[in-house]
Amino acid sequence: MADVVVVGAGVCGLATAALLAEDGHDVVVLERDRGAVPSSGMEAWQDWSRHGVAQFRLPHWLHPRARAVLEDQLPTVKNALAHAGALTYDLLNPAPPPIAGMAAQEGDERFVTLTGRRPVIEHAFASVAEKVAEVRRGVVVTELLTGPSDIPGVPHVAGVQTADGERISADLVVDTTGRRSALPGWLDAIGARPVVEEAERSGFFYYTRYFHGPGGPPPALAGLLVPLGSFSLLYLPSDNQTWSVTIYVSSRDLAMRELRRKEVWTRVVGSCPLHAHLLDGEPITDVLAMSGTVDRYRRFVVGGLPVATGVLAVADAWACTNPSLGRGMTLGLLHAVRMRDVVRSELGAPARLTEAFDAMTEAELTPWYRATLDVDLARQAEIEAIIDGRPVPPPADDAAAVARALEVAMAYDPVAYRAFMDIVGVVKLPDEVFAQPGLVDRVMAIAHTEPPLQVPGPTRQDLLNLVG
Repeated sequence: MADVVVVGAGVCGLATAALLAEDGHDVVVLERDRGAVPSSGMEAWQDWSRHGVAQFRLPHWLHPRARAVLEDQLPTVKNALAHAGALTYDLLNPAPPPIAGMAAQEGDERFVTLTGRRPVIEHAFASVAEKVAEVRRGVVVTELLTGPSDIPGVPHVAGVQTADGERISADLVVDTTGRRSALPGWLDAIGARPVVEEAERSGFFYYTRYFHGPGGPPPALAGLLVPLGSFSLLYLPSDNQTWSVTIYVSSRDLAMRELRRKEVWTRVVGSCPLHAHLLDGEPITDVLAMSGTVDRYRRFVVGGLPVATGVLAVADAWACTNPSLGRGMTLGLLHAVRMRDVVRSELGAPARLTEAFDAMTEAELTPWYRATLDVDLARQAEIEAIIDGRPVPPPADDAAAVARALEVAMAYDPVAYRAFMDIVGVVKLPDEVFAQPGLVDRVMAIAHTEPPLQVPGPTRQDLLNLVG
């Protein structure tokens, strides 16, 4: 067994700690935020201070893949979530009107998730992780410690140093500090070669409000994420009879900055006939705004050689996208589980561990990053065209054309609908879905004969009038 330092006590850091501790490793988690874990999920929502997580009270979502991961790998967390009032939600219901009466099939349980607000979710993870690992809050890591190299010329990380000067030795350091990860700088300071990094600013602004109602979240009459011309509406049912509604727009759409005002935000949501009922609850927040998110990918094996050994980056510390598809926590949990699997087989060999972790990440996680980025870029291009009064650009390639056709076909055909939800729920990658025999032909045939299902909402000029 090994000594492991996990840097960061967010959802994925706590999951990483619990997974490794349950394998018998001695795990210490170092979290820079000082706030102690509240006694309940509801108190976490109301009072927990997490300055290191900019989006702590903004919308989050656990997809069905995350529910399956918790069920298989962290059942105590799943139980803690259920006890805290997390919502069980089935992506298949309600289905679009043309197929609303479709029959249930074996395997449909893969579309069921368990989800909640971020503070409630993180509280459940903390309640489990703190029983099996040492979680130290208010500890700031400032640099990496090094030991004898496993590969000539490649630094080996052997622990961390804190802002108080404490030196903590470790057989493995895992960075789970999220979007703000400073790992490339720490690596540079110990003489490592630069990591591969791709980064660009997301083109979206988000405006969110939370509600509570005694009857719980209202039905999703038009799906959870719906494009409506030059803006999109994201509805997320949540724990303890709460839900959130988010309007997201292009960052260059300056007129939409007025959505910060409650009356303007309410007018826009109320102008959408299949979404207006989402306002029928008690508002429990003002309009929460978020901008400046970064799409970023990092790789720590360059030219076939690790930039360093003894350290791994998991979840958003490895790659992150703008949150419109809500995949961050789900992919982070999957990454943590697969990291634990690699550690089981390769911990005693630092070079092989780094290389095997990189190979697994590239094969299993990077395709999700690329697919998410493709969706975001296509939607951004669509919004920009509508703002400028230009035709919406055609799909960039054949794969994008099939994906767009699936968005049409899923409203008319149960097979296509389940295929669409396999992607939405992070159950299967798009390439896996479209590899199903006959599916592409089926989807293209429907898309050539049926019109896109239109969700009613304001025109561009109507929208400008609403926010003016």
